[in-house]
Amino acid sequence: MEFGIQFFPDVGPQHKAAEQYFEEALALVDLVDPLGYSHVRIVEHHFHYYGGYSPNPIVFLAAAAARSKKARMITGAVLPAFNNPLKLAGEIGMLDGISGGRLDVGFARAFLPHEFRRFGVSPDESVGRFREGLEQVRRLLEEENVTDLGQFHQITETTTYPRPTQQPRPPFYVAALATPSSFEFAGTAGHNVMCVPMLGAAMEQLISIYREARAKAGHPGKGEVMLAHHMFCHPDGKKAVEIARPQLDAYLKSLVDGASDWLGGMSSSDYPGYDKIITAMQKENTDTQIAKGAAWIGTPAEIIDNINMYQEETGGFEHATMQVNFHNLDYTEAERSMRMFAEEVMPVFGQGVNT
Repeated sequence: MEFGIQFFPDVGPQHKAAEQYFEEALALVDLVDPLGYSHVRIVEHHFHYYGGYSPNPIVFLAAAAARSKKARMITGAVLPAFNNPLKLAGEIGMLDGISGGRLDVGFARAFLPHEFRRFGVSPDESVGRFREGLEQVRRLLEEENVTDLGQFHQITETTTYPRPTQQPRPPFYVAALATPSSFEFAGTAGHNVMCVPMLGAAMEQLISIYREARAKAGHPGKGEVMLAHHMFCHPDGKKAVEIARPQLDAYLKSLVDGASDWLGGMSSSDYPGYDKIITAMQKENTDTQIAKGAAWIGTPAEIIDNINMYQEETGGFEHATMQVNFHNLDYTEAERSMRMFAEEVMPVFGQGVNT
């Protein structure tokens, strides 16, 4: 299993200025190569302190690629519903070149009703826009002189530039939450899958659905699964929870606040049961996240036990992408946590500074 870091800025001006947030985030990126982390990942969200500091992950990853010369750069994830595939394919080709062919591209459907409303896009078009957009971007990266007359975007005899550095294109990930059809789609299409196990979903079953769909479609290998976890490592287990609890609880609150339209009667055929999902998220806190293995918080030994437990429960996965500076966590604490995790946890799993 490989370990990398991800950024999900659940802050606004009332918490931290953008200049400070990105100065600290890029300082953490500076630690990635010396400490042996495998990737840097960041989200796309808009208009709200839940993710809104990262409206374009490609911008941040271009800066990160200049700071790290070894790690993969991962969009986690871009949103086809709000992006023209012609522009997105060009930006992907550009970042693939800037990074020297170290880009992985994650795509997601988006799930926040306020984003759909502000972009003037119907949530009922979410699946259609996602699948059409992903396929059009794939064709634009792999092919030249593309014609693809889709429902939402019409492309006629177009070649996007720059052409991708990786051939035929950078690897793709499909973001999924807890819907079996999303995992099946990723496997059938032959893409990798990234997901967030915050609700303690039956990840073993969902990962199996993905692997089986991939094999049934005839794709080589078993694919790659990336799971996202909050991580805070500290020499004192009780102190670790004490420091992390207000920050992780605030992150969970920001998620519910950003998705609150689902609790006010909002519904969509493309998002069945999302009112129940967000209702369940209201009950989550730091203690429940640790118990479910979604948050790795504690001493190195405690985190090693938690990782082993979660690997066993899920049947194994290839990549852990860890949020290391969630909400308003002090930079010095985040840096110390990253260093301790790399020095004392990662070597147990064959990665890090001591391997």
